[in-house]
Amino acid sequence: MLRRSHLYALLTALLLAVTLGAALPATSAAAPVRIMPLGDSITAGPGCWRAMLWHRLQTTGYTGIDFVGSDPDGGCNYGYTYDGDHEGHGGYSATGIADQNQLPPWLAAARPDIVLMHLGTNDMWGGYIPTSSVLAAYTKLVGQMRANNPNMKIIVAQIIPMNPSGCPTCAASVTALDNAIPGWAAGLTTAQSPIVVVDQWTGFNTATDTGDGVHPNDAGFQKMADRWYPALARVLDGVIPPATPTPTPTPTPT
Repeated sequence: MLRRSHLYALLTALLLAVTLGAALPATSAAAPVRIMPLGDSITAGPGCWRAMLWHRLQTTGYTGIDFVGSDPDGGCNYGYTYDGDHEGHGGYSATGIADQNQLPPWLAAARPDIVLMHLGTNDMWGGYIPTSSVLAAYTKLVGQMRANNPNMKIIVAQIIPMNPSGCPTCAASVTALDNAIPGWAAGLTTAQSPIVVVDQWTGFNTATDTGDGVHPNDAGFQKMADRWYPALARVLDGVIPPATPTPTPTPTPT
């Protein structure tokens, strides 16, 4: 039998253990990886490549993610729910966002770990903004991303082709920009904050994958999601895709 003094000591120890256990914080799951889709109306309205990409990530095991941004769009109806948060802004250009320093407050609010950037389409209209100016804007935006998060992973698209009836120079301007993006990225990428280029240009047909020569239809959104997915999955796995030769875009037939 336990002596009274031993029993008292045992009860005291149990009470102390319970008290300390209650005071300890609960173990929390790892924070989700925050992914910001950044762009113009091709990302924003409705930008359904985001829904398709989210769904594929979820169904292939990438569940610890959070799409982030100031717009909680949910306008794509494919029979499944998705995280609609994004930072797409219809009519915005890369040069405009950079010149007006619009990105830093978006980053401060969203705190992304990864940025998916499809930006530059609105810079092409009229043929007034040279490729070098768009790349300079990209460089400034990358600097702002890294200022917000030195470990930012940046996935940049060679943007989809465009061939609207009211812009005879647009197709060639996109081709010139897309040809320049891989070299620009190679010169700016770092081990800490890599820039991964995703070829959204090759295989995208403005006649069948858009409704107006610019904005994707469902077929176009599916192609975009299919191009984003492998690069994003490898970044999420901690494996940065190596620099590989990128097909040289040729002008889109009119």
